[in-house]
Amino acid sequence: MSTVNLSLENFDEVIEKGRVLVDFWAAWCNPCRLVAPILDELAEEYEGRLLVGKVDVDAETELALRYDIVSIPTVVLFQDGLEIRRFVGVQPKRVYQQELVLRI
Repeated sequence: MSTVNLSLENFDEVIEKGRVLVDFWAAWCNPCRLVAPILDELAEEYEGRLLVGKVDVDAETELALRYDIVSIPTVVLFQDGLEIRRFVGVQPKRVYQQELVLRI
């Protein structure tokens, strides 16, 4: 499964159930481009147990403000609508995997 594009219209509904890993990113952000393929791999590896979503902070400034996103990439893990972990900056795949193993 690929990642899901999130907007103000669908964000709350998508994150309210289960585990959702949300990538706050922007098209001009080079570090964001490094994180994107890692998250795509995680979406496939954890399909059915984890949803991976993407929020373009330029298009969805209200969501970025709501979650105090001051640096990108920022990846937030939600469980049933609640933030349970935040990763700021480029992280290796194993960092995400270690957290997901604890929670899935």
